[in-house]
Amino acid sequence: MPKGTVVIDRERCKGCGLCLALCPEDVLAYSADYNQSGYNVVYMERPERCIGCAFCAQTCPDIAIEVYREKKSQQRE
Repeated sequence: MPKGTVVIDRERCKGCGLCLALCPEDVLAYSADYNQSGYNVVYMERPERCIGCAFCAQTCPDIAIEVYREKKSQQRE
């Protein structure tokens, strides 16, 4: 399974929670921190569980999330 990294733009995040609800691996959680607009932002609480599916980025109404997947190294025979 591919591993992924979720990058959240803290200042764009409005803490709506859609990404939390759709993450199949329960990777994301609300942070104890707030952004400059006063929203409780999301962060990767369990990064080791991320599979890089990008459901979080696809559902974010504020385009505050980007997902990067680790590429598998190609083996030569």
